Amino acid sequence: MGEAVGKQCVFCEIAEGERSAHVVLDTAEVMAFLDMRPLFKGHTLLIPRTHYETLTDLPVDSLGTFFGHAQRLAGAMESVLDAAGSFVAMNNRVSQSVPHLHVHVVPRNRKDGLRGFFWPRQKYDSEAEAAAYAARLSKALTEPAS
Repeated sequence: MGEAVGKQCVFCEIAEGERSAHVVLDTAEVMAFLDMRPLFKGHTLLIPRTHYETLTDLPVDSLGTFFGHAQRLAGAMESVLDAAGSFVAMNNRVSQSVPHLHVHVVPRNRKDGLRGFFWPRQKYDSEAEAAAYAARLSKALTEPAS
């Protein structure tokens, strides 16, 4: 959590009004603004006002409020921008261009040129390997942290 010493976060600067942005939503908990390099017009970034680097850093009691705003933004893409749907995504560390938690909410339409995910898919070598991955993840989610 928190920024690196001596290095200000671009998204914190926007949240603090020190850097300009096209603000879409501004509450005590979150801010949403247009992405400077949008996939499509209306592409919005939702951030918590408090600096958290990743989703795992966001306090559990903030999840409902944060994702409630993401849900509202996704709905606005359809109702206000006449999009057929939306793409809602986030990166944690890998491919995270700004190390401040943010959700991309992007308006989508059929045949808009965006094709699924931009990375290769992999197959499990066997059902046993898939079961082993599922078991490892399930164990981490059901057993108390040590």
